[in-house]
Amino acid sequence: MAEDWTPLTGVTPHLTIRDNRAAEAVDFYTRAFGAVERGRHMADDGKRVMHAHLDLNGGALMLNDDFPEMMGGEPSPPPAGATLHLEVPDADTAWSRALEAGASVRFPLDNQFWGQRYGQVIDPFGHVWSIGGPLREQ
Repeated sequence: MAEDWTPLTGVTPHLTIRDNRAAEAVDFYTRAFGAVERGRHMADDGKRVMHAHLDLNGGALMLNDDFPEMMGGEPSPPPAGATLHLEVPDADTAWSRALEAGASVRFPLDNQFWGQRYGQVIDPFGHVWSIGGPLREQ
């Protein structure tokens, strides 16, 4: 892992991964979306990820395992109401890579009326990702 990532600017998504699967999520985002892990800090128990920092598609993504004991004993709620968007030069290649890594289709990839090739997938941890790019000639 490199220690020289770009400082954060703007809004950075920070995902909580349930069921102690944050390390698995880092691997998935690397395979599915080409993320590069820039840092990882483990909790004192040595089993859970307290914080991971990824570079992804020109931006940053942070994530961690759930720590219910720090939230009054309540687990984090399941993902809902947010979509993480990836704008890429070749939506079909990015789409195939995400599906091969284990994402499932939420909204099929296709040329859309608004002038973009666009679709949505759900990652194995319940987070929705949209993938968009230039229209494909048909």
